[in-house]
Amino acid sequence: MTEARPEPRRMISDPQVMRALAHPARIAIMEYLSSRDGGGTATECAEIVGLSPSATSYHLRALAKFGLVEQAPSRGDARERVWRSVNASVMVDAGREAGPEARAAEQALVEAHAVRAMERTRDWLRRAGDEPAEWYDVALFNDTLLLISADELAELNEAVLALLRPYHPRRRADPPEGARSVAVQYRVVPLA
Repeated sequence: MTEARPEPRRMISDPQVMRALAHPARIAIMEYLSSRDGGGTATECAEIVGLSPSATSYHLRALAKFGLVEQAPSRGDARERVWRSVNASVMVDAGREAGPEARAAEQALVEAHAVRAMERTRDWLRRAGDEPAEWYDVALFNDTLLLISADELAELNEAVLALLRPYHPRRRADPPEGARSVAVQYRVVPLA
């Protein structure tokens, strides 16, 4: 019997779920599990987040409480508990008419992701000189102002996300030799 694959994307607007996700360890756990078909154990996740397996188990249970992760089939040793993400990715939107609680939760989650993105950028800058030329030469920082309508921006967003989709780890059955995980941050915000 084939296991059902996670839903491609989940829209989150519930402030409780957003607050649950706004923890750096939980962000890292979700990223790790959503990039792996087979899921991972608390011990494996603990190595990623730098916490003990018991602390990581606490975070996994909190994520499971909100339907973000679930237990996966065992890998053969029935004693180990394997977790997997329910969705390949999540999108967060408190909604245009959201109240202060939802807005605050959304802001906390987006800021937690922004901090993670900045940490990754700083980490790259610290080690960039030690990276192989092939990777050094393709790293890119770009900040571009566009003059665009809302309809054009919607089309651009759709096109950029479509370009990224085939490279998601779960979609790459046989990645080429030398492939690495790469963080791509794409933000589009209208200016005042």
